[in-house]
Amino acid sequence: MTWRNWAGNQRATPARRVVARTTDEVATAVKEAARDGLRVKATGSGHSFTGIGAPDGVALAVPSQGVPEVHGMLATVPAGMTIRALNAALWEQGLALPNLGDIDAQTIAGAVATGTHGTGAGHTGIAARIRALAMVLADGTVITTSPTEHPEIFHHARVGLGALGVVTAVTLECVPAFALHATEAAMPLAEVLAGLDELADRHDHVEFYWFPHTDVAATKMNDRTTATGPTRSAVGAWVGDELLGNGAFELVCRLGAVAPAAVPTLNRVLAGQMANAEYVDRSYRVFTSPRRVRFKEMEYAVPRAALGEAFAGLRTAADRHAVDVTFPVEVRVAAADDVPLSTASGRDSAYLAVHVHHTRPHEAYFGAVEAVMTALDGRPHWGKLHTRTAAQLAESYPEFGDFVALRDRLDPEGRFLNAHLEGILGAAR
Repeated sequence: MTWRNWAGNQRATPARRVVARTTDEVATAVKEAARDGLRVKATGSGHSFTGIGAPDGVALAVPSQGVPEVHGMLATVPAGMTIRALNAALWEQGLALPNLGDIDAQTIAGAVATGTHGTGAGHTGIAARIRALAMVLADGTVITTSPTEHPEIFHHARVGLGALGVVTAVTLECVPAFALHATEAAMPLAEVLAGLDELADRHDHVEFYWFPHTDVAATKMNDRTTATGPTRSAVGAWVGDELLGNGAFELVCRLGAVAPAAVPTLNRVLAGQMANAEYVDRSYRVFTSPRRVRFKEMEYAVPRAALGEAFAGLRTAADRHAVDVTFPVEVRVAAADDVPLSTASGRDSAYLAVHVHHTRPHEAYFGAVEAVMTALDGRPHWGKLHTRTAAQLAESYPEFGDFVALRDRLDPEGRFLNAHLEGILGAAR
């Protein structure tokens, strides 16, 4: 049996696969792995581009079925439930998450373990909404963590990288269900960069996409509303999400690979066509979009005040190393949080993400961008490609040493490690 991630750039051959339907079955799988001297990895949906979820021992699917257990604004959900299923289930109960990333195929446990975030100067990532976690530890013990139960574990496990235990259920603080008014438009890049702080302060959620070798930014502004229109027709949604966002985009990526000289022109066309819409819909339908064109991605968080310098350096790197790249750069902002290994821990942050088609080499482009970001105290997204080591990451996170010490105490044999985690956290001591 071969495991592979969504992008196809990570593969592993686990010794066995276990599908657990309950927390007790997870605990049994962990105990049996220890008996057989195997490591355990909860595999999720495989949407990380790094090897953080690659199973080299037991590939464990955690509980995914059920409906959210709601108490007021708190919803407890199975760890293996996808964000797509969670959004729909919460909406049926009049609830929503206040902020989301742009992909909804991840499991909720995988998303929070790697620090998934959306955009919005006043909004944090999903992990900051966690109010409790049910976990199975390396010895098979089942615990619930919260600010009052095992608070040290809770403090660190909200972005736990899969290194502290197997999460089986997540309790999230939600908000009443809401609609978003989406405005998407192509704008001059210089105008967007000069006015981004004002845009971020004026709108609930702001992001933009910049296509290399152009002077155009495809902007997206989303604001909470009680209005019911304008609406996006089924045809309009299909044209935007499927025809332009996926089908035509795949063809453009392949054309750019064989005709690099055409890429600047192709990118200018894409920038204009992919950002021209205005509509109102359920929040989660606006936040997320289908992603069927496979790619590889690297994303760094820098202090928000460093965004201008970071983008200028990225643009220089793209001019040299992304001559045939048709994928845009994505730029977002987010509020600081108190989660130790969150990329926004302790600071308002700007996020800059670079992508290439999954068939194309990425090393030179990503490496040049990474050099710019690390010089600005950038922190890599845990689920996206980077080359940082444990020693380097320790300098970026004030509580990194505390996290590793807790990992060593909870999992002294490295039951939940794999090769990637050994690289970014160090081997078990």
